[in-house]
Amino acid sequence: MSDQPKLLSGGNPQIPKGYGDEPVQAWIDATPGWKQPLARRLDQLIVEVVPGVAKAVKWNSPFYGTVPGEWFVSLHGYAKYVKVAFFRGAALEPMPPGASKQAEVRYLDIREEGFDEDQFGDWIKQAAELPGLRM
Repeated sequence: MSDQPKLLSGGNPQIPKGYGDEPVQAWIDATPGWKQPLARRLDQLIVEVVPGVAKAVKWNSPFYGTVPGEWFVSLHGYAKYVKVAFFRGAALEPMPPGASKQAEVRYLDIREEGFDEDQFGDWIKQAAELPGLRM
């Protein structure tokens, strides 16, 4: 029997719900292939922009908030990209490119080719200044 977390369809790690840095690091450690260093970098950038950021894993995805229970962004692994969900993304300037069925939510799909770290950091700064989404 393996101690490795199960990978769900698309390669997203199945990690038990939990609060704090430990479950988020477990999710990152279990993320396969090129997405693991990407997830580690995203986590690092979020921590740099929002010192003391609250973290949790819910629904097999890392969540980040200014206070526990009020989240401004989450990550989710898919086969060919990592999806970043900005819960109040419609209020960001410029808006992240991916639309959602939920009017306030915007997405950024990051593929192996990389992403604009400066723009990502700016979105994180803006998102952290908005009221978090309670979940």
